Amino acid sequence: MTTSNTGTSDVDPAVREELAALRDSIDNIDAAVVHMLAERFKCTQQVGRLKAEHRLPPADPARENRQITRLRALAENAKLDPAFAEKFLNFIIAEVIRHHERIADDTTKNTLTGPTSSTGAPAPTTG
Repeated sequence: MTTSNTGTSDVDPAVREELAALRDSIDNIDAAVVHMLAERFKCTQQVGRLKAEHRLPPADPARENRQITRLRALAENAKLDPAFAEKFLNFIIAEVIRHHERIADDTTKNTLTGPTSSTGAPAPTTG
């Protein structure tokens, strides 16, 4: 994220340098978080497909509660606000469930009508 330097011309150059270094670290951490979330969602997509294939519900409240408890403890150990960590996980869980519902809907449609190509035409089969 780029910020304006307006009003910082009178700031000590050493402070500006330290601020820039800290912001570079933040940018690197943000990039790592995005990549880790992408990996997490790849795994949850596989979970969604498995659930859909076996007609399991998209949501698993018991698992979600265990995850929230675990993440709150991790947050406390990391000196991060557990309430923030819980809100963050709830946001992710909601998105995962939305993906799982879509996968289940797609799987049901494919079961009823057969797979389709990106054009909507029946997909070729290899059987």
